[in-house]
Amino acid sequence: MTKVRKGQYQGELTRAQFNDHFEKSFVDPAFDQERAALKRIQDIAWDGYIDGRKAPLTKPAGKGFADPSYELSVDWRATRDELERLEARQKKKSTPSRVLVICASSRNDGTCPGEMSKSYRLSQLVLDTLHGGGIKTDLLDLSLLTSEYGKKIHPCKSCVSTSMALCHWPCSCYPNYSLGQADDWMSEIYKLWVAAHGVIVVTPVNWYQAPGPLKLMIDRLVCADGGNPDPTSTSGKDPKKAKALELKGWPYPRHLAGRVFGLVVHGDTAGTEHLLHSLNDWLCSMDLIPAGGQSQLDRYIGYYKPYATSHDDLDRDQDLQEEVRNVARSVIEAVKRLRAGTLSVPDAKLKQPRPK
Repeated sequence: MTKVRKGQYQGELTRAQFNDHFEKSFVDPAFDQERAALKRIQDIAWDGYIDGRKAPLTKPAGKGFADPSYELSVDWRATRDELERLEARQKKKSTPSRVLVICASSRNDGTCPGEMSKSYRLSQLVLDTLHGGGIKTDLLDLSLLTSEYGKKIHPCKSCVSTSMALCHWPCSCYPNYSLGQADDWMSEIYKLWVAAHGVIVVTPVNWYQAPGPLKLMIDRLVCADGGNPDPTSTSGKDPKKAKALELKGWPYPRHLAGRVFGLVVHGDTAGTEHLLHSLNDWLCSMDLIPAGGQSQLDRYIGYYKPYATSHDDLDRDQDLQEEVRNVARSVIEAVKRLRAGTLSVPDAKLKQPRPK
């Protein structure tokens, strides 16, 4: 049995350090009249922190779990149950075809840029085309992380790097109430992915890479690619139990496999082809299916022109707009064939010798 390595964690905060973090959320003088009430809330929060109450609301897991008596997080169970319901609906032939459109820019006109993103405009072209093809849609606008109060995606802790069995599907790392890591958007984002028959990501290149919100979501979707659907089998986050379970032989269940996808990547000087390839590799690694050659698009808008005129450049580039519509049309056709059982995936029956 491989050992669990320790020594990085620096230990819990002192009460003074905790107080300092807590009070930074209430520097507005408008809170001054409620300082006594905030002090009482701070005392409760400190008690939860020092006692480690990550999931204060739990119930026994019950039938269908490796350890029916394990006290399972109520939050996690609610998300898991909804994902199972959505997965069953997604598989029914009678349900309408559904595509998730992800606008991956972190800017919108509700925050300091004061102007909508080009990714949002391109997403609208995709949505209009999908609607014209009789497809139901969901729009996931990741820019809400920068403009909506309290909206957050907490970072992945890479549990999978300790053991695949420690990475639960859906993610059980959050909410962690003892650390104030609550209201995690990913619990809703998982549902959008599971409900979809197809996914289209529309993203800019930010400093040669994926925008921060998109990368946060990508990292937190690692549990969809081999994640453990039963946290009781590892007694929650017990690394020793998880390592032992993985070493017995892990099946690497791909919880989003079989959905089709399209990509629209745009930039202004460099990096579009690299990000397109990276996103394509990521989605294919989860056993999603590219919707054809015209479903993968990388283009430059206003190549080496001023940022100030980039929306005008998009207005003028009618060919680009049509190419974006073709991405959506490719996904429409692929979804139709997928659901009819006629979508050809030549390597679908091949067994991966190294599924990790």
